[in-house]
Amino acid sequence: MHVLEVNHLKKSFGAVQAVKDVSFQVEQGEVFTIIGPNGAGKTTTLEMIEGLVPPNQGEIQFGNLNWKKNSDDIKKIIGVQPQLSAMFDLLTPSEHLQLFASFYDKSRHEDEILKMVNLTEHKDKQVRNLSGGQRQRLAIGMAMVGDAEMIFLDEPTTGLDPQARRNLWDIILRLKALDKTIILTTHYMDEAEQLSDRVCIVDQGEVITIDRPDALIKKLTVEREVRLAFLEHEEAAINSEKVLNALSVVSHVERDLTELKIWTEDPEYTLLELFNFTNKKDYQVDQISIREMSLEDVFIAFTGKEWRD
Repeated sequence: MHVLEVNHLKKSFGAVQAVKDVSFQVEQGEVFTIIGPNGAGKTTTLEMIEGLVPPNQGEIQFGNLNWKKNSDDIKKIIGVQPQLSAMFDLLTPSEHLQLFASFYDKSRHEDEILKMVNLTEHKDKQVRNLSGGQRQRLAIGMAMVGDAEMIFLDEPTTGLDPQARRNLWDIILRLKALDKTIILTTHYMDEAEQLSDRVCIVDQGEVITIDRPDALIKKLTVEREVRLAFLEHEEAAINSEKVLNALSVVSHVERDLTELKIWTEDPEYTLLELFNFTNKKDYQVDQISIREMSLEDVFIAFTGKEWRD
């Protein structure tokens, strides 16, 4: 069931076309992640969907609701992670949640939210005394106050240390377990790969592709990269390279002294044939690894650019 439909959104700021043409649909209860480099149009797209910035063109539908006719109803079903600058340094997490709760007809109890975002022990600290990760968790808690059906998180883990990032991942997964729909933007490929039901790659204001992370990786290539090294002198690597190049499943091989990089459609068959040869020659293999493809590889393949934070 589509809970959000975005059709041909466009937005310009003067001569700068921030969003050229963005369309997608979001399903109930999924984590839908928008990824792309700085300047790709992620935040502007989110701000249009949230009702903060009007689009120049395009339509945004929350089921049967749209911003022109049903703005009050939409505000009751969405939660938006505020920027950290929107917090008050001298107020506590409890006071922030109480303030935001006053904006809604119904709201979750602050103690429940504090527990979900792991801030119970810090509920009476002033915000200025919280760490970056604690502030980000509070920001997510503020988005949850109205018991929203759909929650928007714009790069919630940027600038956090690995442990703080993982803590926020756990919170997002808890929200998903409550059947909340999460719209997430991020720079981090591991984050998108771990959390997302579907990923939307955006670059230069346009949607490049949308699919499940595993499906995107599978679409990328049927080849895998195998790396290995020999204990002996270069002769073992040179002779093995010749054998590998004769295999139909191997597209190409690179050799650096006693190390080989092999691109193959069938790693298991390739290694079996190689080991039959090395056993006959009594060559000793020192290291073997099969590289898994990632969303970063998908990004580079679709956009022709290296990933940049």
